[in-house]
Amino acid sequence: MFEVRHISVRYGDVQAVKDVSLRVEEGRIAVLLGPNAAGKSTTLRAISGILQVHAGEIALDGEPVHNRPPSEIVERGIIHVPEGRGLFGSLTVLENLELGAYSARARGPMRANLTRVFDLFPRLRERRTLLAASLSGGEQQMCAIGRGLMGNPRILMIDEMSLGLAPLLVRSMFQTVTEIAQTGITVLLVEQAVHRSLQVAKTGFILENGRTVLSGETGELSRHEHVKKVYLGL
Repeated sequence: MFEVRHISVRYGDVQAVKDVSLRVEEGRIAVLLGPNAAGKSTTLRAISGILQVHAGEIALDGEPVHNRPPSEIVERGIIHVPEGRGLFGSLTVLENLELGAYSARARGPMRANLTRVFDLFPRLRERRTLLAASLSGGEQQMCAIGRGLMGNPRILMIDEMSLGLAPLLVRSMFQTVTEIAQTGITVLLVEQAVHRSLQVAKTGFILENGRTVLSGETGELSRHEHVKKVYLGL
């Protein structure tokens, strides 16, 4: 069980997140939706320890994990795939993937996880000796998610997975996320692809102005008048 309870987060004097709460069951896919500057990416950065939580709590299996060093968060199995992918362009695909297994929890199963990544993304196996900078946008996103999986995650957070990708590739990436969750990994997405996210995720959370304004099963959210009007264009 993973929970975020009424957190607030600041960038200096600017309060980017005022009151965000979410709860995700193990092995499920959840999605954070909302307009730009709603606090979605900030929430992920707070969960991963990059930003300090000024109020509220983040808990894994009932134990608080907020404001711990990012290295400790990773050791607990919470892995963040950032917006923009964050690959090392001058390193090969394989080297980027291996960097994802630097933590103690990930070193033992590194080879098994590498095989799993190549099975999920056969294109990465084909391109494992190429520099990451030479990959297409879609291939770079595969590599970023693959690097996250190399961390042996319990919870995999992916920020804007579909950004800049062709529709056919977006469909494929969401199918891959479903396969990842079927292995028992909890997936938390931040997404602008609202229709596809609500089809794939089990639970959803709507953030507006730094607050969680709606939450629930995605089927219920899809029928909510505010979601239909503002996010689905119905």
